[in-house]
Amino acid sequence: MSPEWVADRSSGYEAGVRGIHRSMDAAIGSPGDVGRGRLRWTRSVRSFSFALVHVLTSRRGAWVSLIIGILILLGLIGAFGRATTAASNQSAPPNSESVRVAALTGEFPDADDRTLLVVAAAPDGAELTTAQNDGLERLADALKGNADARVLGPFASDDGRAAVVQVTAAVGGDDAHAERALVDEVRGVVHGHGIDGLTLQVTGGPAFGVDVASAFDGADFTLLLVTIGIVAVLLIVTYRSPVLWLIPLLVVALADQAASKATTALGAALGLSFDTGIVSVLVFGAGTNYALLLISRYRERLVAEPDHRRALAQAWRATLPAIVASNVTVVLSLLTLVLAVIPGTRGLGLACALGLVIALAAVLLVLPPALAVCGRGVFWPFVPRVGETRDRGRVWRRVAQGVVRRPWMPLIGGLALLAVMASGLLGASLGLSQTEKFRVPSESAAGLTVLSEHFDAGQAQPFTIVTRTESQDDVAAAAEAVPGVVRVNVATTSDDGALARLSVVGESAPGTAESRALVGQLRSAVHAVPGADALVGGQGAVEVDARDGNLRDFLLIAPVILLLTFLVLTVLLRAVVAPLLLLAVNALSAIAAIGAGAWLGRALFGWDALDLQVPLLSFLFLVALGVDYTIFLVHRARTEARALGTRNGMVTALATTGGVITSAGVILAGVFAALGLLPLVTLGQISLIVGIGVLVDTLVVRTLVVPALFAVLGDRMWWPSRASAGANGSDAQESHHDVDRAPARAGA
Repeated sequence: MSPEWVADRSSGYEAGVRGIHRSMDAAIGSPGDVGRGRLRWTRSVRSFSFALVHVLTSRRGAWVSLIIGILILLGLIGAFGRATTAASNQSAPPNSESVRVAALTGEFPDADDRTLLVVAAAPDGAELTTAQNDGLERLADALKGNADARVLGPFASDDGRAAVVQVTAAVGGDDAHAERALVDEVRGVVHGHGIDGLTLQVTGGPAFGVDVASAFDGADFTLLLVTIGIVAVLLIVTYRSPVLWLIPLLVVALADQAASKATTALGAALGLSFDTGIVSVLVFGAGTNYALLLISRYRERLVAEPDHRRALAQAWRATLPAIVASNVTVVLSLLTLVLAVIPGTRGLGLACALGLVIALAAVLLVLPPALAVCGRGVFWPFVPRVGETRDRGRVWRRVAQGVVRRPWMPLIGGLALLAVMASGLLGASLGLSQTEKFRVPSESAAGLTVLSEHFDAGQAQPFTIVTRTESQDDVAAAAEAVPGVVRVNVATTSDDGALARLSVVGESAPGTAESRALVGQLRSAVHAVPGADALVGGQGAVEVDARDGNLRDFLLIAPVILLLTFLVLTVLLRAVVAPLLLLAVNALSAIAAIGAGAWLGRALFGWDALDLQVPLLSFLFLVALGVDYTIFLVHRARTEARALGTRNGMVTALATTGGVITSAGVILAGVFAALGLLPLVTLGQISLIVGIGVLVDTLVVRTLVVPALFAVLGDRMWWPSRASAGANGSDAQESHHDVDRAPARAGA
């Protein structure tokens, strides 16, 4: 082991180990077996850290490490390259009443039937003419050309301005390919038998599924290209080098592809459903942030260290605690989603956690040898030179000095801004209807809109009741007695004759508060029928169960996320006051971003409501990713405070990390903005909220509010431990004059 490396005492890791030594010595008292065990453990960890970074950065070890790392990533891509996950549109909890009804329908003889509706209406809203009605009759005859199809209609609306033809055909279970073939066949016949003056649209459940799948055709590849483009442009602007940006981008891109294949294989093995676009965005965003922090510290050390390999090793050890703590915080937060009852939410947590672990490994184990191989010249044309005195953080230093000198104005102003943003939640509502979930127009959504305008609003999405056959009359009577029910029809009985299925049409339009209330009234009425064991399902009931499940998930998981984040901050900072205040500010920032996103969504994009999953996922991403920047800043502030005191330490920390944190925040916001390209409003809302939140967190919270808090409380932020090494570094020795003269230590 190189003696020069052992002698390096500026490492954040070394400082962290010394702090742990002091804390444990104070707690244990006189040394004993426990103390000797602790010393052996810390020495082992330190030795492993030095040995590992030596392998990663030495002349021969860097090449070996780089080749092995690339081969492992390529091996993951190759090993899981053919893995696929089954698409799932289940939005309600698996044990909910609506899902149980859907499962019971498999016991009926028409379980494999799929129903499509051909909706006809004049664009100008005129009544259908005799010739147009005759044309619809001919269209119905043409649709009967499929021997397996059962065609009913056309049925005219009461106002005579629309008509509908119902087409029912059997498909092979839940085979998505068979459903797409059915929809394509029906649409082909409809479009081949156009009727003058009428718009013909095919809608219904299978049509919605096909339109969603079609909207995503090629979308993941487009998302990948746009994400790479955004990261590339922002890295070029950040580094101002035609070469350097390629190295972290290639490493993170390889990690993204490996994570994509590995998470897909995980989903296939565990039967999980999740959005792969969110996984890719997180891997790119977090991986690039880790790389920015490491390369920024590497640039600092190159000014003080002539050997670029030794400088890289020092930077790796100095940033290791912050990067690992950041990753652990986000991964643990994501793993809390396993507590969710909504399938898509639970699957997303495991997939994203695995993706971020792969991103962490790539940045810590593949990026350093790549930088070591390339040498100092990779920063061309702005190559750091030993002894260079230019202070790159002078703008951030002036900002920090101003905040620390007069902290109350930025503190109150920043908190007031967050409160104003949070007020956007006033008047916000939750839940998107089936037609509102599309960001781009679709034939199925347009057809459903026309159907609800001219027929009984509830006919577009009737409710389904499954009950015991002997109780079907009593259940039907109980359902008909519910206010808001238009009619109840007994559809069929199960294969064994034990169950009966009823169809219920309500007055209220799907997705409305009245429709949700009707579900509750129906359930209360039919559950009261003795011995019927009646259950209410259908799309309207699914939305009610999904709403309840998402609310339950938010109320359970959000506090757990906050608790885990607090524990990670407490361990990293070895304090209680700072983690509590930082977490409170971070949570307020997340709520403010959700409020601002809800208001902007209504004002700019016409999104009248947030989708059910948006509050929880946005809160998780904002809290977990926002803590990243807290860790980057405050971990550096604690390191600097040992020599400079808390207030001067915060000035130096903001001066040295302000640029990298801002760059990381802009890149992360840009990467999340790419989610807006995908066709679902849900992803667009997450993109908008997280983008706003990351920028506000970077430019306001980390730049103004957090430094102001440290200026107001000083060393009390570190209670019950102490940050200062001695009296000379304590806040008692600091003054505003000292803050103004805080040294600009580029390599601190």
